[in-house]
Amino acid sequence: MEFQLLGPVELIGSPHRVDLGAPRQRAVLAALLVDVGRVVTPELIVDRVWGGEPPDGVRRSLHAYVARLRRALREAGTGNVPLVHRSAGYTVDLPPERVDLHRFRDLAARGERESLRAALELWRGEPLAGITGHWADRMRRTWQRERLDTVAAWASAELSAGNPSAVLAPLTELVEEEPLAETLAATLMRALALAGRQAEALDRYTVTRQRLVEELGVDPGPALREAHRAILRGELGPEAAPAVSPSATAVPAQLPGEVAAFTGRDEELAALDAVLAEPGSTAVPVAVVSGTAGVGKTALAVCWAHRARDRFPDGQLYADLRGYDPERPADPADVLAGFLLALGVPPMEIPLRLDERAARYRTETSGRRILILLDNAATVEQTRPLLPGTGTCAVLVTSRDSLAGLVALHGARRVDLGLLPRDRSVALLRRLIGTRVDDEPAAAAVLADQCARLPLALRLAAELAAARHPATLSELVTELADQRERLDRLDAGGDPRGAVTAVFSWSLRHLRPAAVRLFALLGLHPGLDLDEYAAAALAGEDLRATRENLALLVRAHLVHAVGARRYGMHDLLRVYAASTVDGDGGPALTRLFDHYLGTAAAAVDVLHPAERHHRPPVDAPATAVPDLSTPDGALSWLDGELPNLTAMAAHRDGARHAIRLSGTLFRYLDRGRYLRALTIHAHAIEAARRAGDVAGEAVTSYHLGTTHLQVGRLEPAADKLARAVELFGRVDDAPGAARAAGTLGLVEALLGRYATAHTHQLQALEGIRRAGDRHAEARALTSLGLVEGWLGDFPSSFARHEAALERFREFDDRVGEATALANLAEAQLRAGLLSAASANQRAALELFRRIGHPAGEAWALNGLGVSLVREGRPAEAIPLLREALTLARQTGDRSGEVWALNGLGEALTAAGDAAAAVEQHRTARLVSRDTGERHQQARADAGLARACRALGDAESARRHLASALAGYAALGMAEADGIRAELAAP
Repeated sequence: MEFQLLGPVELIGSPHRVDLGAPRQRAVLAALLVDVGRVVTPELIVDRVWGGEPPDGVRRSLHAYVARLRRALREAGTGNVPLVHRSAGYTVDLPPERVDLHRFRDLAARGERESLRAALELWRGEPLAGITGHWADRMRRTWQRERLDTVAAWASAELSAGNPSAVLAPLTELVEEEPLAETLAATLMRALALAGRQAEALDRYTVTRQRLVEELGVDPGPALREAHRAILRGELGPEAAPAVSPSATAVPAQLPGEVAAFTGRDEELAALDAVLAEPGSTAVPVAVVSGTAGVGKTALAVCWAHRARDRFPDGQLYADLRGYDPERPADPADVLAGFLLALGVPPMEIPLRLDERAARYRTETSGRRILILLDNAATVEQTRPLLPGTGTCAVLVTSRDSLAGLVALHGARRVDLGLLPRDRSVALLRRLIGTRVDDEPAAAAVLADQCARLPLALRLAAELAAARHPATLSELVTELADQRERLDRLDAGGDPRGAVTAVFSWSLRHLRPAAVRLFALLGLHPGLDLDEYAAAALAGEDLRATRENLALLVRAHLVHAVGARRYGMHDLLRVYAASTVDGDGGPALTRLFDHYLGTAAAAVDVLHPAERHHRPPVDAPATAVPDLSTPDGALSWLDGELPNLTAMAAHRDGARHAIRLSGTLFRYLDRGRYLRALTIHAHAIEAARRAGDVAGEAVTSYHLGTTHLQVGRLEPAADKLARAVELFGRVDDAPGAARAAGTLGLVEALLGRYATAHTHQLQALEGIRRAGDRHAEARALTSLGLVEGWLGDFPSSFARHEAALERFREFDDRVGEATALANLAEAQLRAGLLSAASANQRAALELFRRIGHPAGEAWALNGLGVSLVREGRPAEAIPLLREALTLARQTGDRSGEVWALNGLGEALTAAGDAAAAVEQHRTARLVSRDTGERHQQARADAGLARACRALGDAESARRHLASALAGYAALGMAEADGIRAELAAP
């Protein structure tokens, strides 16, 4: 049996017909099924089903609906009734694949032609058919966008496979339903042209262009224009670029440094030239360098990539997939996020789902000559999402596996890398240690064989030979033979990895014990590299001794420098090192995690001293730490170690530290590092749940909810913050509950539920005052003032902000002071006090810039730009608003992006460029629909109306004004009166 949401809400597969009740009862079930397998709080169910103004007795109604649903499921013969009550709410306790929505997403995420087709076949009409309300409408829009993306991906796959006729009928039907979806229209044009129906394709362009102009007042976007040009030129190539324009300015250069003394692989380099050197066909050229560990796959790939770099002028991407790391293989979704950032995509535009990131990656690489080097892959699944979509790029993969799936399904060519021939192994030794090889040629040949002719082992042996001069090569050969016999590492088949292990052990035997111990402990580090302070913490040694031991390990080629006093390890060395740890390594990891947590706490204390009492108590590190005495030094350390802090939060032994790390880093991450924040706080919540730490779960839920707010994911924000309020209540933490309620109120306001928001904010202020926390009171005051300003209660709003300013200055909290100034200016702007608003925004902007707070800087720039527009100075406002938009996108602040887009649109209209303004407001409307900011949706419609009127399109202007009026009136906002006046004007 399974539940269906992609159509009427139904249960299918039962031997009996199942009546799930009236629409509202079905809505209760749908509100649970979208989060199947997870507990949904009653508050969230009520909000989804009844909206922001639920009737009296709504809890009784909810309980009644749940009881009826349980009875219906029991009568349906489902066995154990999956709808159950938990302490925090209700859940449908089933695997996600039993709900069509989740199975659709899983199939779509696979990205294959058959899975995409299967995903689309799950749709049975309008989702949540018959269910009304704001939440249901928003879900329908979101799922419909997912469906459109999936149709586009499926059609792209069919066209790539040469099947245009397969997509014509469904695309035609869908374009009729969504006539303004430019990507779909462009895909249909391509399909028609590929099917030989060029005249129909051109007619489709004409019809779509006319509708865009008439209904939105805009010209076709790049996808339609490129498809049109391609058809006119007679080109029947692959699809035009998707509607998302590539961020084509960034040219990544991520290749690792070249390997010194690379030798002996001329045939393999020539083979790679034959496969990859001249991309340009429709298929993506892919080469797989496969071979055993230590054979030099990475060295070969990096050497070839540097030689061919000029052939890829648009950049080179590199990722270590860590495929053979037993605990930490790279997640393709994380790799894609890094690639998209390197290609210039702002953090806020990076999608959450793997399939969406892969689609955006294909867009960004389309038509660009980029080399992608994927090192240390273990499986085809790890690499498939990382393949670009057009043949102008080239992909080079290294793996111990043959990756037959890449060869079979993606046409990859394999370059098998065997052991170096003996003469070339000796030649490599000669390049590394010079004429001693010629003095003892027989011993050199034996040494090459003892190293199994593996370049990694040969380099280690050469370093030993150089370090132990004047010992002869013959003496070294005898020592290594004894070591291999003692370790008994070789199996009967002569596995070359046994030789590597023997050489590792032999290399260590000639180091002092402290260096050997440090080498072993470095294998436990969860990140890709570390600094000397973290190494000292792992070893529990002083910094001077650690530096000396690291220098010995670098000289022995057992670790390598990756920057100023930073070190990394070859993956084979890392695994070997960890295997030699004496004991379980737990105490060393505890020292390391204590170091990271304690140093992070010290750094954040320097940056945000006024909020120290809000952070969890953390002991000072017992080992050496870098100089964190200045804000620049503290910020530099945090930025440099953020990947390692994230890895610590995700580590199975880091749960106890992850909970406190979330609270320690919260304010630092709140400066715009939202992608990392989402990861750290999510791991912290899971750690708290596993530990049964209700207080810890409350705090981390608050942090994750606040981060969702910052990136414009308002519904998840409301969910987490409501959960935080509940959990704080269970542990009698009234101040915590008050802080979470205050932030929840801000989310409610952005969602347009102002009355509920105001109630939450007042309750928060009252609770914080009872706790006597004057600093938290300042934050509550300025948040409440912001909401009261949006409600039009300006005297109260001004008073709240001014009181908050006084408190923040009392604590010397410059971030809080700047925030209160910007919020005060926002209220003054709405009240028409333009000069005062501009002055306060300038003061806020100066403070945000001085302390390095890009998210706040964007907020202040946006407010100042709007003030200048209202003062009749749009030309001065435009560059400020463009800067605000750039900063909001860089920091991932989707709410800030919407505000900046609308502000920029208003400035452009005022400056006489209404055509450009339309595009800004149109984008703002789309993004605000995703975030749920109804106020900004109405503002976008009002901006579109004024831009259309300036373009002489009175009919479109009136239509957009009517939409704006409906939005503002539903929110009870004063702007509705102004829109009514505009509509009444002749």
